[in-house]
Amino acid sequence: MDVNKSVQENKALGAQAQKKYKDLAMNIIRKYGIFLIFIAMCIVLSMLSPSFLKIRNLTIVVRQISIIAIVAMGVTMVIITGGIDLASGSVIALVSVMTAKFAHPNTYPVFVPVLVGLAIGSFTGMISGTIVAKGKIPPFIATLGMMTAARGAALLISDGKPIGDFSKEFEYIGGGHFLNVPVPILILIGVIILTHILLSSTKFGKYIYAIGGNENAAVVSGVNVDKVKIMLFTYAGLLSALASIIMTSRISSGQPGAGQGFELDAIASAVIGGTSLNGGIGTIPGTIVGALIIGVLNNGFDLLGINPYWQPIVKGAIIVGAVLLDERKNRSK
Repeated sequence: MDVNKSVQENKALGAQAQKKYKDLAMNIIRKYGIFLIFIAMCIVLSMLSPSFLKIRNLTIVVRQISIIAIVAMGVTMVIITGGIDLASGSVIALVSVMTAKFAHPNTYPVFVPVLVGLAIGSFTGMISGTIVAKGKIPPFIATLGMMTAARGAALLISDGKPIGDFSKEFEYIGGGHFLNVPVPILILIGVIILTHILLSSTKFGKYIYAIGGNENAAVVSGVNVDKVKIMLFTYAGLLSALASIIMTSRISSGQPGAGQGFELDAIASAVIGGTSLNGGIGTIPGTIVGALIIGVLNNGFDLLGINPYWQPIVKGAIIVGAVLLDERKNRSK
């Protein structure tokens, strides 16, 4: 009897230990799964192409995703509140042509076009946020309207034509180097640090998560939801403007057609990085990894000579897979 009892106890302990390790493994996958996928992609690509891990190639990847990553951070914060921002691509176009008008040589100091661009981006974001907060219009509709209006304004202001001829100081923003590091990458690092602190270590960030978790509960708790939403969309517009300034400087042209599809890539980066479309969940590091996955995927296709038309197909599959995983996690809670 004692022997049987001991065997049963050992089996029970073994089952508990297995469950404990299984739960630990699942918890690690939930928290760090996207990072593990990114590392696995890098390992596979480094094996398939020796050029992948070269400093020059990695620098190209980060510089290429810097614009989308900056936009995606603002979009991530909006999605965490349970909203969406479809206007970022069109805001990029509007800021691009307006910035270009003030960036010609021997006209204004370089800070003038930068401030003009940031002010316009912030203003468009504030309008979207006010419509959502005060007008009680769904973010999808409000930002869809802004997307159409901003694109139309960009075409109207530029007469549908590119605007070029920039000062060297302005072109330095998107094409220059500081201590052998491309300026766009340095700007990206600064925005990552600032936005991560803003979201994870301030009251504003806590309010964003509270609104996404349960807006009614946030109101009862004393959160000024309308004010937070307006500030949030304003900040997202500011980041879109910053991305536009970098892009305009880099291509040396203010393009009314710029930014097409950028809002979708930004949303994709956020979703792939673990931001829940249901709201309340998301991080800046996750979004950056999501943007890097898209960048590494595109770079890998180029290095391996794969038909570029496969890129959007694979990207779409990854997005759908990320959303399905998010839904499964929500159902399991």
